[in-house]
Order: sequence, then C-alpha cells, then structure tokens
Amino acid sequence: MTTTLTRATRPRYARLALTLILTCQLMLILDATVVTVALPQIRTGLRFSPTGLAWVMDAYTLAFGGLLLLGGRAGDLLGRRRLLLAGIALFTAASLVGGFAGSAGMLIAARTAQGVGAAMAAPSALALVVTTFDGPARVRAIALYSAISGAGSSVGLIVGGMLTAWVSWRWVLFVNVPIGIALVLLAPLALAETPRATGRPDVAGALTATGAVGAGAYGFLHAAAAGWRAPGTVAAFAVAVPLLVAFLLVESRVRQPLLPLRLFADRNRVGAYLSMLLLPAAMFGAFFFVSQYLAGALRYDALRTGAAFLPLTGLSFVVARYAPRLIARFGAKPTMLAGALFLAAGTAWLSRLDAADDYLTGVLGPMALLGVGVGASFVPASATILGTVAPADTGAASGTLQTLQQIGGALGLAVLTTVYGAAARGPHAAADGTAAAFGLACALVLAAGVGTALLIRRR
Repeated sequence: MTTTLTRATRPRYARLALTLILTCQLMLILDATVVTVALPQIRTGLRFSPTGLAWVMDAYTLAFGGLLLLGGRAGDLLGRRRLLLAGIALFTAASLVGGFAGSAGMLIAARTAQGVGAAMAAPSALALVVTTFDGPARVRAIALYSAISGAGSSVGLIVGGMLTAWVSWRWVLFVNVPIGIALVLLAPLALAETPRATGRPDVAGALTATGAVGAGAYGFLHAAAAGWRAPGTVAAFAVAVPLLVAFLLVESRVRQPLLPLRLFADRNRVGAYLSMLLLPAAMFGAFFFVSQYLAGALRYDALRTGAAFLPLTGLSFVVARYAPRLIARFGAKPTMLAGALFLAAGTAWLSRLDAADDYLTGVLGPMALLGVGVGASFVPASATILGTVAPADTGAASGTLQTLQQIGGALGLAVLTTVYGAAARGPHAAADGTAAAFGLACALVLAAGVGTALLIRRR
C-alpha cells in the first residue's frame, strides 16, 4: 500500500505505523466481545452468580464508554502518542491480572482497568491515523481502521471461541499481553508525538461527561437485564440526564471544552455522527441474538459459534478495502446509503429466522449482507467526521465518534432485548421475539439512512 505522509512521520516506518495503530484498535474493540463465548466457563471457574456474570462484559463497556471523551481530549492536551502508550500499558497489565484472576471480584476489577486503558488509547489511535497520513493515504488508512472498528466485535467472537475451545478461557485475556508489549516497544519507533494543545484542562466537563456517559451506559445495560422500569434503571437515567444537561452548559461556556460544540456546526458531520450512533445499535443486537440462536437452536459450541461470523468479518474487511475507491467515484453519501440498504436487508432477513432454519438457510445470507453493509457504511461515515476537523480537535472528534458507538451499542442491546422479551409470548415465542427484535434493528438502520439522506450534502 502506497502512502502519503505528513512531516511528522518517518517514511520508512509508514506501514509499521499503520499496522501498530490497527492492531491496537482491534485489540481494544474485540475485548468487548471476546469473553462472550467464554462466559459459561468463567462462571464455573470463578463461581459467578448469574447476575454477577454480566459484569464481566459490563465493567469493560462502562469504563470504556464512560471515559472516551476524557481520553480523546487528554490526548490533545498531553500528546497522543504518550496517551496511547500509557493506555496500552494499563490495558496490558490489566489483561495479565485478569488472566490470573482467582475470584470474581478480581476479574471484574481487571476488566474495569482494561476499559480505562482502552478509553485512553482508542481516541489517540484514531487521531494518530488522521495526523500521520494525508490525502488519499488518509482515506485508505481510515478505511482499514473503520473496517476493524465495525467488524472487531465479530472478530472477538471468533477469537474467543477458538481460545476457549483449544486452551482455556483465561487465554482470552492472556492473548493481549504479548501484543500489548510489542505495541509499547514498537510504537515509539514508528509514531511521532503530536503537538500538545495549550490551555487548562476542562475539569468540570470531564466530571459531568464521565458521570453522564457512565450512568447512561449503566442504565441501558441494566435495562437489558432488569427492564426499563426497574429501580436501578430509573435511578441511572435520573442521574445521567441532569449531568448531560450540566455538561452541555459547561461546554458552551468554558474556553477549552472537553467536547467543542463547534464539531456539530457541520451538518455533514452531524449526519455521520447520527449513523455512528444508530448503526452500532442495530449491529450489537444482531451479534447478541445471532449468537444466542446458534448456541441455543443449533447447539453450536463456542468454536462453531465464533466461526459462524466469518462471512461478516471477511466481507466487511474486503468491502472496506475498496471503499475509498467507491467514495472517490460516487461520494461518501451514496456509499453510506448503499451500506445502509445492505444492513437493512440483512436485518430484515434475520427477522424471519425461526427454529426450522439452519445456518445455510437462515444465517449465512444475512451475515454476508451485514458484512458488506458494515464495510460500506463505517468507512465513509468516519471519513466524513474526521476529514475536515481542525487538527487541535482531532482527539475530541475521535473520542466523540467512539463514545457514540459504545452508547449506540449499549442502547441497541437494551432496547432490542426488551422488545424481544415483550414479543416472545405464546406458542411461537422465539420466532415472534426474533421477528420483533430484528424488525426494530432494521428500523434503526433505515433511520440512519434517512439521516444520511437529509443531513449529508454530496461533495
């Protein structure tokens, strides 16, 4: 791959720089789902309660999503390479501790620390793509980054299935250690430090943003398990909403905001941000319900469940590789609309899934459609968000993008699970619940398409 570089990058290390950034992002994203297929073994090995087991995933998601905005702005102020390395180091150490965990509490603490490290590293990784590469090379780099971000969750299911089946559930955490060490050692060779933004840190914005996003994410996750009217769910949103209002007030007045509201002055960026909220909401639900169908109705073990997502993962990478050519020829808007149509077709097909289907008749086709849709949607959306942002705001824009992805995923899982439970009654409960959940997922994708059509100008 030929690359055009800014002055900040050493030309002979261009490919290494991109490889390190992509490896870092894949490691951080797949850890949200890599433990999914290992949960039964983790429950047995560490004697988790049924309710406590959910925290193996939720602890990572809450810390990751809740601190992303802070991590993005901290990279602008402290230096993106510096924060990337610190985040990877913390993530790697937490993975080692989690792999050796001898109790439920120790594992949950390690997963929380992993989320904190991921929130430090992920926004800086994306910002370094933008500041390291220029011109067509930047679009190609963003394409690969977006493909990994979109398909990383399904990669996590595949990797988790293989490691759990072949070695032990502990290796879904241990596998991060050699990768993280290699990243920390090689990154200083290939990645140049970025200039630091001047100004005082936005402490009030950091506190209100972290509280609002963390409480909101908890509310969505708790709703998925206990319902929207549960006291814990209501209390979480009762905390999140006032903190969100306070955050917006602070950001409109402070001189150096954590989230510069000028990022939303561009209607193209707003349309792309909307897509990055709604599309993960549909995709996370699809991953969850398809995994449940494969393990329940088809009796797949962990390895086969992970392998079933290969069509989605493979096609998303292939399409993302060619997405820059599609954007150059047709524009970002038509490419995003085409991706939304593929995603809508895939979720609509899954809404017809029932117990009489097998993998070939009910799952393979939708997986292929979803893979094409992810590759065609996430790349132009990310390029639209980051293509015209000021260099000083790159970290904030990256953190906002990834925060919306995390919140969208939590929201989608909670809402789709609730809809499934409400519809799954009577003699055909599973089929009715599946139809309702994937029907709503299709509606979310179509809403993203409408937002793209109305907000994004073709250019």
